[in-house]
Amino acid sequence: MDHPSPPPARTVHTRTGVLAGLTAYGLWGLFPFYFHALRSAGALELLAWRIVFSLALSVVLVTALRRWARVAAVLRSPAQRGLLVAAAVAVAVNWGVYGLAVVRGHVLEAALGYFVNPLLTVLLGVLVLRERLRPGQWVAVGTGLVAVAVITADLGRLPWMALTVAVSFAAYGLLKNQLGRRGGGVDPLTGLTVETAVLLVPAVAALLVLGLGSGHGVTFAAEGPWHTTLLVLAGPTTLVPLVLFATAAARVPLSVIGMLQYVTPVLQFVAALLLGETMPASRWIGFALVWLALAVLTADALRQQGLGVRRESPRGHPGTVRGP
Repeated sequence: MDHPSPPPARTVHTRTGVLAGLTAYGLWGLFPFYFHALRSAGALELLAWRIVFSLALSVVLVTALRRWARVAAVLRSPAQRGLLVAAAVAVAVNWGVYGLAVVRGHVLEAALGYFVNPLLTVLLGVLVLRERLRPGQWVAVGTGLVAVAVITADLGRLPWMALTVAVSFAAYGLLKNQLGRRGGGVDPLTGLTVETAVLLVPAVAALLVLGLGSGHGVTFAAEGPWHTTLLVLAGPTTLVPLVLFATAAARVPLSVIGMLQYVTPVLQFVAALLLGETMPASRWIGFALVWLALAVLTADALRQQGLGVRRESPRGHPGTVRGP
């Protein structure tokens, strides 16, 4: 009796990567529920504890894995050090504004930021890297700009939180891209360790100001053990998706990662509706235009991949970077 042969190692390798990628982007997509549960802390305290506990867990892991030599090597390189400092600023802005959006009940606007991000990544390729866009990419970017205009008209204001989330996220991805080109890349754990170390002093200062100020103070130990536990979990909730993303990026083609990244804003969009945010018809039109732009961008990327065109820059795929 013949037994079915086991799947090739490469197939298992790819399946593991896809599963890791789906899990990473899925976890990022569930962030609105996590931050909503901590909304009483406020955006600034959330950001500060996220930095503190992410650094604490990073230090534990770097020590356990004996990777301090990698951290030291990065710190000795002026180019890598400078890029990571800039990346730290970008990720702090991204984390802070994203938390503010959730705390204030604007999850839809945060989701819009991550939908728009691939378009901004392509646009940054033109403005910063002097890349030339294909016609399909121009159509996608143009449609995205129209979508932002429609949503601006609907809100009666510029969707600044969405745009800030998108710009900071795209800038973070660009900085990581440049880091890879100049120094052979920095693994996620080393990068996050340096970035959160850069942000530690401002984070502690923010907590001191909150604790000594006349507002509601620091909520860490003031709202029960569940609240405290959730704040401590800011470290794992930041690191676990990053590790899963790194696993996926090493095992599957970049074009697949580019497709998987849409899981995050889709889940955030659904989360916003479940959390009770409203979607008038005009806003549906704006989001529909964004989705159309992403469909055009994705189709163009897949077409180029089918033609066998290989690119080093983010313009050949829908801007893949790490999550919130």
